[in-house]
Amino acid sequence: MKRIPRLQEKYNKVAVPALKEQFQYKNVMEIPRLVKICLNQGVGQATQDKKLVDNAQKEMTLIAGQKAVIIKAKRSVSNFKLREGMPIAVRTTLRNEKMWEFMDRLVTVALPRVRDFRGINDKSFDGRGNYSMGITEHIIFPEIDLDKVSKITGMDVTFVTTAKTDAEALALLKALGMPFKNQIKQEA
Repeated sequence: MKRIPRLQEKYNKVAVPALKEQFQYKNVMEIPRLVKICLNQGVGQATQDKKLVDNAQKEMTLIAGQKAVIIKAKRSVSNFKLREGMPIAVRTTLRNEKMWEFMDRLVTVALPRVRDFRGINDKSFDGRGNYSMGITEHIIFPEIDLDKVSKITGMDVTFVTTAKTDAEALALLKALGMPFKNQIKQEA
């Protein structure tokens, strides 16, 4: 029997009925769901030190649970000493089980480890139901060994949903346990 991730079970048993009741969906396929999570990490100092991109790739692979891809510059920018084809960033896209496992770890383990955490901003929606957030220190993830980290970097996390509006996406992410600022203030 295939193991279902804990957060996916929560989506099926808690979030789907709550969203159906809140937005009065007539069809089950109308209910918004999480499609993928995109992780992206720009490495600005890669123009001086090529090893930084390799380190970022290894760390992103540990965090995501699947191999990260090195992204090369599409065009040259002389002010940044950047040449076309130089490795400059790392990214990966999580779907299905790995997506649910990553989100579970992000909500339950990583975000509570952020210093002075007061919730994430609920204003970072793109108008089409997708949510993006920045993580300033990648060391909040338990997979990263602090002794082996040469430079603390940040990353961008984008949650892509099938929601048509930002309100639907906000309700979906709240139902999945994302700690938004306004939600934390109301509970206190």
